[in-house]
Amino acid sequence: MGYPDYMKESLKKVAETRPKRVELAKKGLKNFLKPMSAEERDEVLSNYHPDYQPDARKEIRVGPNKGEKLTAKVVEILEAHSRIDPDEFVIDTPDYETDVLIIGGGGAGCMAAIWARKEGAKVIISTKLRLGDANSMMSQGGMQAAVNPHDSPAIHYLDILGGGHFDNKPELVKALVTEGPYIAKFLQELGVIWDRTPDGHLQTKAGGGTSRRRMLSCRDYTGAEIMRVLRDEVRNHPEDITVLEYMPAVELIKDSEGKVAGAILFHMETGEYVVVKAKVTIITTGGFGRLHIKGFPTTNHYGATADGIVMAYRAGAKLLYMDSVQYHPTGAVYPPQILGFLITEKIRGFGGQPVDKDGELFVYPLEPRDVEASAFIRACANGRGVRTPDGHYGIWLDSPVIEILNGPGTIEKAFPAMLRQYRRFGIDIRKEPMLVYPTLHYQNGGIEIDERTHSTLPNLLVAGEASGGLHGRNRLMGNSVLDYNVFGRRAGIEAAKLAKTTKIEGELNIDHIRKYEEELKEAGIETKLRTPILLPEYRNLKILEKHRKEFDPFLPAGL
Repeated sequence: MGYPDYMKESLKKVAETRPKRVELAKKGLKNFLKPMSAEERDEVLSNYHPDYQPDARKEIRVGPNKGEKLTAKVVEILEAHSRIDPDEFVIDTPDYETDVLIIGGGGAGCMAAIWARKEGAKVIISTKLRLGDANSMMSQGGMQAAVNPHDSPAIHYLDILGGGHFDNKPELVKALVTEGPYIAKFLQELGVIWDRTPDGHLQTKAGGGTSRRRMLSCRDYTGAEIMRVLRDEVRNHPEDITVLEYMPAVELIKDSEGKVAGAILFHMETGEYVVVKAKVTIITTGGFGRLHIKGFPTTNHYGATADGIVMAYRAGAKLLYMDSVQYHPTGAVYPPQILGFLITEKIRGFGGQPVDKDGELFVYPLEPRDVEASAFIRACANGRGVRTPDGHYGIWLDSPVIEILNGPGTIEKAFPAMLRQYRRFGIDIRKEPMLVYPTLHYQNGGIEIDERTHSTLPNLLVAGEASGGLHGRNRLMGNSVLDYNVFGRRAGIEAAKLAKTTKIEGELNIDHIRKYEEELKEAGIETKLRTPILLPEYRNLKILEKHRKEFDPFLPAGL
């Protein structure tokens, strides 16, 4: 397949400018293209970042965040009806009882289960797809942790605050950075094989917006490698950890005192509902990439539809920074078969350069993600991008520079998955650049938590991407992997301790659903949408039929 003939002239210009760019890079990239000033960053963000567009946000009319402006698509799924009719659904004898219920089977969920078990708790993991089918599995670039002598948790802390526009909750950032080195060691002891230098030291690379090299990695399979060991550890303890696959939660339940006391699950194969009674509940459902906010393609897995946000909000939990979306600068825009596919930031950490159609480097390659993405969008808006056959635009990510700077074989060794992915389409990224454009990548906000992972609802803990506050309004590369490990562990330990002293009082109920429905009515909100949607709007018709939801607006007539 390769690139179309009409792109060859632009590719020729990229090749012609490459020697000069390499020469300057060897002298120090910052010497010929400096990072933007604070004023320049503000300008490019305000004019080109999708979050700053007039229709990006909408005021929410119900719930704990009433009156705030949130991402418009998020407001749509929050101002929706429940899948459960509280007047018809009877909670009698629970189908399962446990100390800790974990909703979500990705990295945060598995880490929480591992540590809750270590503290003596019995655990149930409810997961929408298979255990490990999550964004955690798909992360490529690495995990930040201050493990080098030239680095420290304090420097890592300052990098995160700057990258998050100083909107981060400081106590969360402190917890993240101080436990980073421990998590790196714990994962290694569990079996993670970190990349190392020839002399045996841990290999660390740079990431956008960081002042030190602290990116630990496992080639470009980092998420898969970490999930391999976490998932295995969960599976090794079936006597203490029960995994319910294809059984996502659709609503939380409470006891008579208002404590969260478990959840209602939906069996995706049978269409039946299942009730789980739990002393403590942890939400680890990840993000919202499959909502395709502002029409962007996404790097996210198929089930990333903000389910945890919906359930927690309807039950009364406060959200934080749900007006902020992260678009990764380098998503594949060609070939069309992999539109939105993540091109790890590690490519730029190894020296890959973003250049326009004329082969000119137009932005410092390691700006914070929101700034870098905005610069890409600006370049394409100003006619400096390359048009694809299906009408998209992108800029070149000059990957051959990597082998020139780091030596032959670097890409095959450091980026085997990326090399293989592009080979399928007749493109050798050791010799030709990749065509990229920003892609929807991460949910910066989420359910507000404190440093012990408590939400604003009693006995509801949250960890990983579903939580809000840690990253402020922009996350730096590699901190999400550290996030789900640090706060997954914290949630597991906290849940086990809380379960030892918790008594579920009175009858289980879903009165909060009825109250929320009353709020919708009082606000004059008319909608047929029922949430959580569980799977994207474009899901397979046979799956739609299985769900048998007569009020589902996406269900064609007759099914």
